[in-house]
Amino acid sequence: GVRMNNALYRGGHLQNVITIDPNILDRVEVVFGSGSVVYGSDALGGVMHFFTKNPVLATNEKTAISAGAFTRYSSANQERTGNFNFSMGGKKWGFLTNVTYKEFGDLRAGTNRKSGYENSWLRRVTQDIVNGTDVVIPNTNVNLQTWTGYTQYDILQKIMFKPNNNQVFTLNFQYSNTNNVPRYDRYSEIDNRGNPVWAVWDYGPQERLMLSLKANLKANKGLYDYANIVLAYQNIGEDRITRRFGRVGRTHREETVNVYSLNADLSKTLAKDHELRYGVEFAYNHVASLAYEIDIKTNIRKIASTRYPDGGSEMRTLAAYLTHNWELSKKSDYQKIVFSQGLRYSNVSQQATFIEKSIFPFPFTNTDLNNSALNYNLGLVIMPNRSWRFNALASSGFRTPNIDDLGKVFDSQRGNVIVPNPTLKPEYTYNFEIGLSKNFSDKVLVEMTGFYTIFENAIVVRPAKFNGQDSILYDGLKSRVQANVNAFKAEIYGFQANIKAQFTDFLQFRSSLTYTKGWVITDGVPLDHIPPIYGQTSLKANFKKFQAEFFVNYQGWKRLKDYSPSGEDNLQYATPDGMPSWTTLNLRTSYQLTSFLQAQLALENITDRHYRVFSSGISSAGRNLVATLRANF
Repeated sequence: GVRMNNALYRGGHLQNVITIDPNILDRVEVVFGSGSVVYGSDALGGVMHFFTKNPVLATNEKTAISAGAFTRYSSANQERTGNFNFSMGGKKWGFLTNVTYKEFGDLRAGTNRKSGYENSWLRRVTQDIVNGTDVVIPNTNVNLQTWTGYTQYDILQKIMFKPNNNQVFTLNFQYSNTNNVPRYDRYSEIDNRGNPVWAVWDYGPQERLMLSLKANLKANKGLYDYANIVLAYQNIGEDRITRRFGRVGRTHREETVNVYSLNADLSKTLAKDHELRYGVEFAYNHVASLAYEIDIKTNIRKIASTRYPDGGSEMRTLAAYLTHNWELSKKSDYQKIVFSQGLRYSNVSQQATFIEKSIFPFPFTNTDLNNSALNYNLGLVIMPNRSWRFNALASSGFRTPNIDDLGKVFDSQRGNVIVPNPTLKPEYTYNFEIGLSKNFSDKVLVEMTGFYTIFENAIVVRPAKFNGQDSILYDGLKSRVQANVNAFKAEIYGFQANIKAQFTDFLQFRSSLTYTKGWVITDGVPLDHIPPIYGQTSLKANFKKFQAEFFVNYQGWKRLKDYSPSGEDNLQYATPDGMPSWTTLNLRTSYQLTSFLQAQLALENITDRHYRVFSSGISSAGRNLVATLRANF
């Protein structure tokens, strides 16, 4: 119930999901299509909603107590993970504690390369510091991606209080922290002399602290039947530590985001055929950006350019929404027609202040943006019988420029620097999708969904000028000036197909395939962040004590002509032909040793394929043996 997107999250910015401990998740809901009516800005193409487990209260006079622990080892990166969780609940009070520690070594990629690309992504040399001097060291294993390991720990504590059957209050504390996380794509860059470009390129300790208080309320009459009210505070640290190879100046750019939010979501049933859901959202983001350079020889500290406005930045959101579900016809749970509508009004305002101009003579001191948006959705679900289901949806979404879009100064790739653009406008989507599913005798389920999205005022990176110049000096390198701009109009379309078949009581087959195409109509070029066709096919066996699943993951080609010219697709980390297609074979098993002890064993990427997923600057894991021992009491 707490938005993770903040003033600094960028388009495609999903890596911070690792700050949610997967070992304490109850479930994950993925909402396809625009979710802006319920979730607001940023929900252009979908929403990922993560639900962590709650304490279990006692159902009788006896206290409910449970505990679990596991340890895991993975061979491809020498992973060592340990987890412990404990839950205790009485009739009114419940407590849940979860702690996880993870330690990852350098990631080993596969040795089996695609024909014609045997020399792609070889890690021939690595860098280190010996006696205070940067040195180049031959890498004895060209598939070992040095400077990829890191450690992380996650803590969750929940306290639940249920004074009566109509009220539940939950206090939720989460904390995640890492050591310095090396950015491998930058560490692997080599200059024309054969030396690494960077001696250091790390994300500083990546911290996320969240504290929320949630009230779940029920009422038999009045304005609502059910209400969820969440008051939350988040503190996020996102630092960058960089130093070019052979230089003594190490730059620290430290960003801190404080987020205060209040969400109220209520529902009310009117008669038996109408349901209203409505709510309000308030969020306040404050961004503090600090930068300095330290001479590693003398420890002398001097000023450096900040990534975001050094005078501080603020972003405020205020929104209200209303949705209505109307059962036009209902004969049973499997025979009905449901018509849904929704409307949301959002206002987002931002302020940013630029103080230090000795490094970048910004032509402005303050920037202010104030944007409003009205979003809608219309949906229709038709279920004529138990076997068929048809659905159609028309919706709109929006994403307001945030502080990252508005005031960022950053080298997205070597030789290019992005500068602020205070004239940005929100980007909007108008989404249309249609889907159908067919159930064959409760044994085979086939689903297909097609969608088409019009993207207006799409924010993309394009060449620009800074104080009349198309190139400036940034971090000692003459760099081409770029900026986020509104590209006026783009389109995205594609489909997703799924099939699930239950062959016998113990044997199940699944397969999914997704295809997406994106195009900037105004410029006649591909849109960025559009993956090639990809999918998964699996066969799973379930027995009383033993489970096994064999699955195949695959991704098609991303050809050179399909890459965005903005550089956001990271073409510099692909091959001269683009990103090759790949397929991996994988097997995972589990066996219940005792009533409380389970062993799990997996072998991933069995053929040791060397591959990269689209847009990635790091090769994926090679053949990987994963062993887990899990206990539940």
